[in-house]
Amino acid sequence: MSDTRMNSRSARADYTPTPDRRYFVLRGRLWRLSNPWLDPVLHEQLVQELLAAKRIVRDARTPQERISARLKVDEAKRQLGERGDPWWNDGTPDYNRHFAMNTPYADWFTKSSA
Repeated sequence: MSDTRMNSRSARADYTPTPDRRYFVLRGRLWRLSNPWLDPVLHEQLVQELLAAKRIVRDARTPQERISARLKVDEAKRQLGERGDPWWNDGTPDYNRHFAMNTPYADWFTKSSA
């Protein structure tokens, strides 16, 4: 990603991907990237569904509309591989939403934010 906003806790630009490209870093926290093995057409379709569901969440007028839209957001993220079971199968644990400093990525994070 080309976003150049800077993290307030380090000199690292937000959205920096980990070396294995399983996560990106935002404000020091790891967030799982989409499954890179998804068919590009399917990936684009799921991204469009995700964005549409996020717009519905934003514009919802009732709690029921908001809940329904959030379920659609969750489903799209799961199909993209950003939530649920990890998309890799080498037995490596999932560190989604963990602070990078509390994971095996700590050394990489410290060195690349210096």
